[in-house]
Amino acid sequence: MTDPEPNVSSAGLLVRILDTTQPGSLLCCGATATEVAGLWCKQKPDTCLQTLDTADPNAGLPPDTVKDLALVTDTLEHLPHGEGVLLLGQLRNYGTRQIAVVVGKTPDWAFTDFLALGFRRHAEIETENGALTLYTYNLDTYNHKRAWNNPDNWANPEMWGKAWW
Repeated sequence: MTDPEPNVSSAGLLVRILDTTQPGSLLCCGATATEVAGLWCKQKPDTCLQTLDTADPNAGLPPDTVKDLALVTDTLEHLPHGEGVLLLGQLRNYGTRQIAVVVGKTPDWAFTDFLALGFRRHAEIETENGALTLYTYNLDTYNHKRAWNNPDNWANPEMWGKAWW
C-alpha cells in the first residue's frame, strides 16, 4: 500500500488505472466512476461501456458480463454489506480482468472484507469529505504460484493425474 496521496483525487487514480490497463470493455458503477468512464469513452470511442445503477447494481449484472475493467465508486457505502459482497463477488467470478473500488470510511466494510475477496489495498486518498481507499483486484496476479503445488512435492508423484481419491 502506498502512503496517502493528498494531491490526487479518486478520479485521478481511476484515470491512471484506465491509462495503464487500456480496457476494451469497461463497466462502471457510481458517480465518479461514470464520470471518468465517460471521459475515457470520448477519447476511446471503440470502448464497450456498461453502467450499473448504484441503487441495485446486482440487477444489471447478467452472467455473461466479462469486462476488462470494472470501476466502482460511491456505491458500497450505500448498499447493505451482503449486496456489496455479492456485487464484488459477481464481478470477480464472472471473469472481470481487473476491478478498482474506491470506498470511504464505513463501519460495514473493513480491510479484511476486501482481502477475503482477493483485493489489495492500493492507495489512500485524503479529501475534504474524509479519507477514501482504493482497492484493486487483478485476475492475473491475485493468486500467486506456489512452489509446492506440483507433482514433485507430493507423497506419490508417480500418481499425479492418474488416480483421484
